[in-house]
Amino acid sequence: MRILVSNDDGVYSPGIHALARVAQGYGDVRLVAPDVEQSAMGHAITVRRPLHYHRTPIEGIEAYRVDGTPADAVALGTHHWDKVDLVVSGINLGLNIGHNIWHSGTVGAAKQAAFLGIPAIAFSGPVDEDPIDYAVYEPYIREVIDLMLDIGDLPLLNVNFPIAPKGMRWTRQSVRHYDGYLIPGEDPKGRTHYWFSEEPREQVEEGTDRWAIEQGFVSLNPIRLDLTDDLRLERALRKTQRH
Repeated sequence: MRILVSNDDGVYSPGIHALARVAQGYGDVRLVAPDVEQSAMGHAITVRRPLHYHRTPIEGIEAYRVDGTPADAVALGTHHWDKVDLVVSGINLGLNIGHNIWHSGTVGAAKQAAFLGIPAIAFSGPVDEDPIDYAVYEPYIREVIDLMLDIGDLPLLNVNFPIAPKGMRWTRQSVRHYDGYLIPGEDPKGRTHYWFSEEPREQVEEGTDRWAIEQGFVSLNPIRLDLTDDLRLERALRKTQRH
């Protein structure tokens, strides 16, 4: 079995090394990731310049760094390594739940694999002030990979870890609306700069990824590539057919 490991935090991130070590228990592993952090890049791809692919062995694992986005890394990784069976992305330094899925580079890397017809899992965890003990997550990573292989028809799975997991739950994506605003500040040269911030309008719904994390469970959220709103499409078709 061939497993390609990628992320958006960069090839030297501790999270990707932890994920690669677990993946080694399933077969041949190759790590291909951006050479620097590419957080919040979503599914961006590089089209205005050439990309470079450099061998960078890490901790005894065959590894390559790419001067591009997470999706670029997966595209190049699968180009240089035929017949990849599974792509795993992460472990991201920060949760990718709710609307964060839209702009997550970690999920973007997994989506790129799914577009290529390769099953993929995106793994993300919390950011804590203390160093994260990734060994706590390893049994859950193995269980998730086993589930993915056993179910067989899951093209894309988004997984999030709480700080201290007490189990796993299948979830749906949390969809909340936000009031966004800007916080002005001043840099050392006296120039005004801005931070984006937001406040949620709704409470957390039970059964969502956000709810699972707040309850201390690992969230397993199957997602899809087709963004069509089937219900509203059907309503629109019925309405227009009346005229």
